[in-house]
Amino acid sequence: MGHNEPVWFGFKGSVIKLNKKNKWKPKNGVFNCFTVLCAIALLDSRKRKKRTGPSVHHKKKRRLLPYVPSKDPDCRLQQMQSLAVALTQLNLEFSDDLTYPPNMAPRSANQAILEHEGMQVLCKEDFETLEKCRAMAKRGECPPLLIVYDSCLGYTVEADDLIKDLTLIAEYAGDVDYLKARDDDDGDSLMTLLLATDPAQSLVISPDKRANVARFLSGINNHKPGSKKKQNVKCVRYNVKGESRVLLVATRDIQKGEKLYYDYNGYENEYPTHNFI
Repeated sequence: MGHNEPVWFGFKGSVIKLNKKNKWKPKNGVFNCFTVLCAIALLDSRKRKKRTGPSVHHKKKRRLLPYVPSKDPDCRLQQMQSLAVALTQLNLEFSDDLTYPPNMAPRSANQAILEHEGMQVLCKEDFETLEKCRAMAKRGECPPLLIVYDSCLGYTVEADDLIKDLTLIAEYAGDVDYLKARDDDDGDSLMTLLLATDPAQSLVISPDKRANVARFLSGINNHKPGSKKKQNVKCVRYNVKGESRVLLVATRDIQKGEKLYYDYNGYENEYPTHNFI
């Protein structure tokens, strides 16, 4: 039956004609209640067929924000000096990049596609934010952070100004190595870079020779009730142009003077945090 052809509907000599505009009339001027009810049901079924599913409103994904450097040059100088002192005390070289020294994992080993359960891709807008932050750092416009030594915690990181939720704070930097080569490493700052399906291809970042401010953020105690409330930063691994990168992002507004904490076991429960305060 064509889409615009009339529909004839009849019972016991009574016929109702439904045309393309859903107009109806009795044939021979005769119809009964049953015929009318059937016609109404048919009209209602036509209306139902025209209905679409409920409209779905997807929540717009929130994008990363670039950090906002302190406006006062003296404050920025103090922030950079605090980082320089901490690096010097630990005999570390400053680096904002992933480095691939000889006799460790080559850069070609860092393939995000090898991630066991897949890795989220850094979108164009967030990549631009990352590049903006890197450009600011190269100009000496560092994130508003102070490295402060605590007699109980060691070196910690404090916000030196308000840091908004979803602010990109830093990228985890250091030497890239195979996880299997670090089985006996007793360092306290190894960061997972890639969890491959083949464990032999898994990678870590080791900031024991080169590092940046990300190396000094504190971890929460996964075994202490209420410790989770202290967390104000998350560690996220992204596929950035085919390579895995680790970014530290604020999970809420962080007020000036607050210490920065994230979960060392955000991806896997391998890091012992029983003794964390």
